[in-house]
Amino acid sequence: MKQFTKLVSRRICHRWPHRPFDVQIPRSPKLLVFDFDGTIADTFQSSLCIFNEMAAEFGYRPLLGSEVEVARGMNTRQFMRYLGISTVHLPKISLRGFRLLHSRIENILPIRGVPELLHELQDRGIPMGILTSNSEENVRAFLHRHCLEVFSFTHSSSHLFGKAREIRAILRRNRLSAQEIIFIGDETRDVEAAQQTKVPVIAVGWGYNSYKVLQERKPQATIECPRQLLEFLPPKRVSVSPCFYESYEGLLDQHGL
Repeated sequence: MKQFTKLVSRRICHRWPHRPFDVQIPRSPKLLVFDFDGTIADTFQSSLCIFNEMAAEFGYRPLLGSEVEVARGMNTRQFMRYLGISTVHLPKISLRGFRLLHSRIENILPIRGVPELLHELQDRGIPMGILTSNSEENVRAFLHRHCLEVFSFTHSSSHLFGKAREIRAILRRNRLSAQEIIFIGDETRDVEAAQQTKVPVIAVGWGYNSYKVLQERKPQATIECPRQLLEFLPPKRVSVSPCFYESYEGLLDQHGL
């Protein structure tokens, strides 16, 4: 009976993930870590075309028509089962897909509003990095093309489900605790990776997964447009000119204060 109770508990926990109550969004984070595809770069349509082009070669069904919106409501493993994608083929699919995407990188645009957001964050002096399943080569080419070289690092995870391990590596490398950074991503696996490492995560509803399914994974917050991210961050530092202090002191002297 005891073993049965443990088994049921595990299944319930797996099916209904919960948001750790002790994880909160820091008001003054020391680092923001962004996902790339679907969060910064609008790679959805290009990736979909590439994905369908490779379907026959790797023996899975292409994603067509109304199925696209259905797929946005699935997590990654559900999506793979839905189309019959073998985990054995994942490394080859990823490698081929990244190479094809690189050949089309000049056609990829940033998500609307993201460039302005990133430059605003840079002006506020908040360090930023990228953690992606895409190749570093693709990310660097995109950032250079769109004048978005505002990140202190780009880290690529070669394993589709390996982001939790990479988040821990980023924490160690930067000597930060989990509560000192925020992870921003557009997929359920981004949320899951952050929860595994107890890192606060803000999910964005404009990418690969739908707003609804992201909310169901219980991130610390879910946003619908890029500028909403600023609501969770400290305001821009106001630098005061030395002339201000001179004028202020002169005004005090005039009034004998």
